[in-house]
Amino acid sequence: MSRAQSTYPEQPTRTTRPPVGLPRLLAGVPAHGSLDLSEHHSLHGPLPEMTRFRRRRSELIAEIEQAGLRGRGGASFPTAQKLEAVAASRGRPVVVINAAEGEPASSKDATLTRALPHLILDGGELAAQSLGASELIVAVNDSAIAGFESLATAIAERGTPARRSARIRLVGVPDRYVTGQETALVSHLNGGSALPTFAPPLPFEHGVARRPTLVSNAETFAHIALIARHGARWFRELGTSAQPGSALVTLSGPVAYPGVYEIECGAPLGSVIDAAGGLSAPARALLLGGYGGSWVPAEHLEDLCFSAEQLAPYGASPGAGVIVVLSEAACPVAETARLARWLAGESAGQCGPCLHGLGALATTLETIAGQDAHAATRERVEQLLALVRRRGACAHPDGAARLIQSAIDTFQSEFDEHARYGTCERCLAPPELVLGQPRRTRHLSTRRASLNPARRP
Repeated sequence: MSRAQSTYPEQPTRTTRPPVGLPRLLAGVPAHGSLDLSEHHSLHGPLPEMTRFRRRRSELIAEIEQAGLRGRGGASFPTAQKLEAVAASRGRPVVVINAAEGEPASSKDATLTRALPHLILDGGELAAQSLGASELIVAVNDSAIAGFESLATAIAERGTPARRSARIRLVGVPDRYVTGQETALVSHLNGGSALPTFAPPLPFEHGVARRPTLVSNAETFAHIALIARHGARWFRELGTSAQPGSALVTLSGPVAYPGVYEIECGAPLGSVIDAAGGLSAPARALLLGGYGGSWVPAEHLEDLCFSAEQLAPYGASPGAGVIVVLSEAACPVAETARLARWLAGESAGQCGPCLHGLGALATTLETIAGQDAHAATRERVEQLLALVRRRGACAHPDGAARLIQSAIDTFQSEFDEHARYGTCERCLAPPELVLGQPRRTRHLSTRRASLNPARRP
């Protein structure tokens, strides 16, 4: 494993020992409620001194670059590059912690905001100080009441604004799938609708109040808080050379203990499922990356590892850290039609591929899942997919098209049977794909392929 050298002239002063192995982010996560500031400091130590960063702000960015941290919101963009782009832009920057978790199959951000708000805020304050930002905004879904209240309490615990380098503002955002897209979020924070905008300019150039704006996922900021304390070399002790560190994943479907887990990047997915108690029913396939991700047949489970380079040959990626297991008892055609209709309903409705294309795709898939399918229906899906791809204001139509195409490829035999015979017995089974959010929280070490004994049930 590559071991990057720290760019600090000396290691940061620590009052606590760095965690060895896992958990990292989920260390000390309570079963109920959240860690208060004193408990957080007892576990992680106080916020690192920023004297060296005020003198030479680029050092934190360089440390993050050496760590190889990539964004955990789905796009996996190098975090240091985002920081550098904002730092190079003109104007006083704004930092936005994006905890607007619109992905129904994910609850990692909800877990962090509820249980570990100070870790997220530490990362946001460190990023704000390194960029010279005067404002730190935390965006949370309106329905995430526990997370909102936990963050509000944590912000109050951190003292008066005069004692902080940046003013912290907590904002609720609409519960829509596309709200978490960074241009939609910036539009909402600027007083507009939470809809994606056509770029350029991008948020790092003109974002909130037309100032350079750093928008990153809540988990990303939590990693920044730990990297600043323990250094790049420590961060790279886990993971792969291309994708170092740990990551949070939300595991759902027919497994003994579904929930949020912290795993090592590159961990075998089979060991993740085994460590979560194993399958509770035979699996047909796995959906990786979320509802804009890709299906992989369950027969490849033992070959799959959780990293971008190792999932790429299967047409998949880690995305937002979602792993959904679909059982053999479910009808994948009916599940795809149901999900396609939901994705169409989550469209921003401001450009043709979403407004018309996704609705037409959902209707066609519902036809295949029902009694009225015929040979030309499959061809109609392919035509519509070609019209939707790469034509939207944001990645929503692309993600929906990727998911549908992946379903057609993975479940070809089931689609053929539906086109020939209509509905099947499995169509009557209860739906398995979640359109709500699971909330159980666990953590594990896939190096040992067993649940961490320190976990709380």
